[in-house]
Amino acid sequence: MSFNQQNVKNEYRSLIDNVIKEFYIPLLKQATLYKRAVGFFSSSSLVEITKGITGLVKNGGSIQLVSSPYLSEEDIEAIRTGYRMRNEIIEKALINSLVDPENHYEEIRLNLLANLISEGKLDIKIAFIQNNEMLGMYHEKMGLLYDAEGNKIAFSGSMNESKTAMSINYETIDVFCSWKNDSDFERVCSKENAFEAIWNNVEPNVEIIDFPKVKQEILNKYKRSNLDIEIEENVFIEEYVESNVNKGNVKICIPDSIQLYDYQINAIDKWQKKDFIGIFDMATGTGKTFTGLGGITRLYDYTKGELAVIIVCPYQHLVEQWIEDIQLFNIKPIIGYSNSTQKDWKKRLSTAVRNQKLKVKGREFITFICTNATFKSKIVQEQISKIKSNILLAVDEAHNFGAEGIRNLLDDRFTYRLALSATLERHNDEEGTQKLYNYFGEKCIEYSLEQAIKAKKLTPYKYYPIITTLTEEEREIYSQLSYEMSRNLIKGKNGKLKLSKYGEILALKRARIVAAAREKINVLKEKIIPYKYDSYILVYCGAANVIDDNKDYFSIDDCDLRQIDIVTNLLGNELDMKVSQFTSREDIEERKILKAQFAKGEQLQALIAIKCLDEGVNIPKIKTAFILASTTNPKEYIQRRGRVLRRAEGKDFAEIYDFVTLPRPLDEVSSLTVEEMKRDISLVQNEIVRMEEFGRISMNSMDSYSLIWEIRELYGLNDIELEFTKDI
Repeated sequence: MSFNQQNVKNEYRSLIDNVIKEFYIPLLKQATLYKRAVGFFSSSSLVEITKGITGLVKNGGSIQLVSSPYLSEEDIEAIRTGYRMRNEIIEKALINSLVDPENHYEEIRLNLLANLISEGKLDIKIAFIQNNEMLGMYHEKMGLLYDAEGNKIAFSGSMNESKTAMSINYETIDVFCSWKNDSDFERVCSKENAFEAIWNNVEPNVEIIDFPKVKQEILNKYKRSNLDIEIEENVFIEEYVESNVNKGNVKICIPDSIQLYDYQINAIDKWQKKDFIGIFDMATGTGKTFTGLGGITRLYDYTKGELAVIIVCPYQHLVEQWIEDIQLFNIKPIIGYSNSTQKDWKKRLSTAVRNQKLKVKGREFITFICTNATFKSKIVQEQISKIKSNILLAVDEAHNFGAEGIRNLLDDRFTYRLALSATLERHNDEEGTQKLYNYFGEKCIEYSLEQAIKAKKLTPYKYYPIITTLTEEEREIYSQLSYEMSRNLIKGKNGKLKLSKYGEILALKRARIVAAAREKINVLKEKIIPYKYDSYILVYCGAANVIDDNKDYFSIDDCDLRQIDIVTNLLGNELDMKVSQFTSREDIEERKILKAQFAKGEQLQALIAIKCLDEGVNIPKIKTAFILASTTNPKEYIQRRGRVLRRAEGKDFAEIYDFVTLPRPLDEVSSLTVEEMKRDISLVQNEIVRMEEFGRISMNSMDSYSLIWEIRELYGLNDIELEFTKDI
């Protein structure tokens, strides 16, 4: 069959059409030549190139690929310094973009591409814009398909060869067929001439370079088995998975590439014995998500697929990480939140609920994943109320669900319940914590950080508490806030005094004074200089500002230098390190690039982060952490420590520098009055509790405990059992 016997549409939209199944696979089955110009060169773009090409390869066809390197501003500036450096820098950037496959399917696809290069059936050329001394990236996105009878198809538009564009983002491509009419024929010829001019390096201002070393690197990194085996495996992937997963016919299961540990399987067994109601209390980095997904597959089998699964995460980036993992289990979720890449997710959810209610074959199973905010919305709550099958509510970082604004939604609609959290207890909220335990039941597993380190699931670490003190100005503001907090106490339901709402605001302001203590910057410079040429460094800042030395006055609300910006300037400009901020201001794609560069170690030495690393972001390569700010909430510092302890190749142990803030230098404590001592004590207690927890299971625990004992003795705390407090 030739192209002109296919029903080729003039336009394909990714959220309406299955572009892979309806466009790529059927046309590439008939093709003998595939020409493609894409955006940035990366391993993910190479993975997407393989979709549908098994038919082309069986036909003895070939592929010509033009792509552009992703260059940082630093790369571009280096190129401007000398023409001879250009090719070397581009080649290095291309090789750095080739990362390890994320799963078995990517491994198969990249192996296929490596075989095609080896057999001369895939040729790759790199394009960029060269105009005098200016260097730009070549971003045109178009493709050409040829069949054995001389028919041609050209397509162009926003579709890019990347995982996000092909399967998640809303993308559009326009299609032109040489046999349809004169207008389409002319457009095909125009696209063909443009591609040929670029490929043959005769397009004005576009320069083409061939990099044999990059192709060899693809062979070295990805080639595993012979081409015939890979073609058969890819036929299975394309024609079975792509087709049947969308119909709901593929069995939800744990993939062969994932082997659950005994403690994960035992947790799932216990959850089932408790009628699929329970808590997975697992330290950060011990496989909490995979244990949860393993539990979902068990429940899927138990209910014979007649099930609605609602997965709720506190943040968008956590939703995205769940999506990456959940697809490995053959689950295609509906993705709901304000910036969801599925723009029609509300319609999809409504349709799925209706189809399940009407018992449409193949639509008995629903998975909806969303943020906490979306879960609370009226439209989602209405749709959940319409579901007639049993429902599983799986909540990640479930301690957040103890808050007043969301815990009232924990009701009897959810037959099955699963709470996942490293720290389910809510700080200073006994009522919210008890509500969570009442609803989600008992712990099916309690896998601590200490257990994980002993079992080599997490990396051991050395702990260095670094003493910093408040300046006189900071201490004055701290005391003023403490006094105001003491005047904003109210009686709680249990009869105990607690801070009013305004008191909570004052407590937050006071905590930010501690987090952004000015002395921390100078001490950071001193401590980080020995690591100036190292990589895999995390600097954790507070979401706070530093009092400006240049002001001749100060007030509680007038601190306008952001700590993260000061640290970025210190490391990036003063110490000439390669650094980048990692905050909520960077979007998902930017974060992917930063994580990839950080993993390489050469392009990016250090990440400077605020709160967005607290929950769920996985960057295993972090080896050395400088924690400038810790709140009085154990949940947060436990999670920050967990970020640093994920295992990675070449990482035998981690190092944590914890910036401990005390009201004043230790040598001044002995001369304090009783009243001054009382004002210091709550801050000192909070810092000691964290130091004790961090030091307790560190490799060098005696070092930190010597300092802890000294502070306790000076403040008369050696016989007192301490806990985090907001007391004045």
